[in-house]
Amino acid sequence: MFAVLPTLLTLGNVACGFGSITFAAKLDGSETDPRNLFIAGLLIFIAMVFDMLDGSAARWAKHTSDFGAELDSLCDAVSFGVAPAFILIKFSTPFHERLLWVIAVLFVMCTVLRLARFNVETGEEDTHETFSGLPSPAAAGTIASFAVAYPEFLDRIAEWELKSLQSYREPLETTVQITLPFIALAVACLMISRIRYPHVFNQLFRGRRNYYHMVQLIFTIAIIVAVREMAVPLIFCTFAFGAPLRALWSQIAARGWQKPTTSVGN
Repeated sequence: MFAVLPTLLTLGNVACGFGSITFAAKLDGSETDPRNLFIAGLLIFIAMVFDMLDGSAARWAKHTSDFGAELDSLCDAVSFGVAPAFILIKFSTPFHERLLWVIAVLFVMCTVLRLARFNVETGEEDTHETFSGLPSPAAAGTIASFAVAYPEFLDRIAEWELKSLQSYREPLETTVQITLPFIALAVACLMISRIRYPHVFNQLFRGRRNYYHMVQLIFTIAIIVAVREMAVPLIFCTFAFGAPLRALWSQIAARGWQKPTTSVGN
């Protein structure tokens, strides 16, 4: 019974991924249905929960195996590769059609490469304190977060229109739909990069919690309370792009502290 539990959780992951694709397929492209888009994005987040629980369940049941690792990667390829790419295609209809398809395919390919590299480079004794490259669930969550926040986004636009008696929906909606493919392309590249990303769950609940982590947690809660569902894309984008920006700043700061060498003439 305990040995079967991790496998069932992993299969729950891929079931959510398939469900996400099913609801995204209901979007006809002429007018995006916020309800189906919300469910498609939400199922990816539920798949992330299953993905987090199956490894813990396997270690708790002392039933870790190569079969479980391979099954987990296959399910992740569907839930965190194919499903968000399909949402991207159905959501960003104003974008150039062929270019959008290319970006979606690149996202799937980078997800598969990221998962394969993780399996090869990660051993059972790895503590997973950090990741090399953006984790595929975080990349998928970045795209899914826009789908989840879409109904709230439309409600906010409706409030603005009532106050100002002007139409904001079409230009703002088009802007988001055109921006998302560029975000997807960026997170796809970050998945196969060598930039170090922290394991947020381990740092907050398993590792040592310092002052910096507590400030991050309080700041995140404040954003969620202030802007509600609109905070989800902001949090995921901050996690995805925060690490490369910090790495870039560290390189600039290191070069700035280096003293220029002076040559002595004869």
